[in-house]
Amino acid sequence: MTTLLEIPIEWTVADLQDYLDGIPAHRIRLRPWPGTATVQDVVRMDDHHDRLCELIDGVLVEKAMGFEESWIAANLLFFLGQFLQHYPLGIVTGADGLIQLLPHQVRIADVAYFAWERMPDRRLPREAVPHLVPDLAVEVLSRSNTPTEMRRKLREYFQAGVRLVWYIDPASRTVTIYHDEHDAVALHEHQMLTGDEVLPGFELSVRQLFTPSAAPQSSTDVPTR
Repeated sequence: MTTLLEIPIEWTVADLQDYLDGIPAHRIRLRPWPGTATVQDVVRMDDHHDRLCELIDGVLVEKAMGFEESWIAANLLFFLGQFLQHYPLGIVTGADGLIQLLPHQVRIADVAYFAWERMPDRRLPREAVPHLVPDLAVEVLSRSNTPTEMRRKLREYFQAGVRLVWYIDPASRTVTIYHDEHDAVALHEHQMLTGDEVLPGFELSVRQLFTPSAAPQSSTDVPTR
């Protein structure tokens, strides 16, 4: 059960970081005061300050993402989008897709897949932060992500009803598959990533997640208009 954080008077910034599973201080927002932030504050930070924040027990925490992580997420988004064009089972969203998973919790998966059955009347929600639970949530691990932070997020995903979670690690070039928070299988570059029962028929070589298409060798290789 998630709750609003009430900060004891004797706490320091280090205590707040410990509560938030060691998240680096530069990602923790102090306004609104930790424990008082709301979903509306998440939207305001996105709209007016161009900052993507998650909401954890009333605390705004900036989403961790770097250039390589962004590219990997976009690459996976492309492959999933292609698959769903041929097999319209649902929709896929990227790293600015805010969702309210649990009370006082707004999370942002780097990539998320929602079966149409999850959508009321099979329509896209119009709210900035809808109450939706993805069937598949994907996280591309960043250097500022802590192991305990990601374990907590994994636990919340399954608590909310997510069916499948992928954690992509650019450093080891692996994908860890979770069917629940205690059931982990790591895939390496020579193996195939599949959608299991959540996205039946989807297959992708793990290597393709980490390998850009070959760049043009010279200006003559670039298509002209």
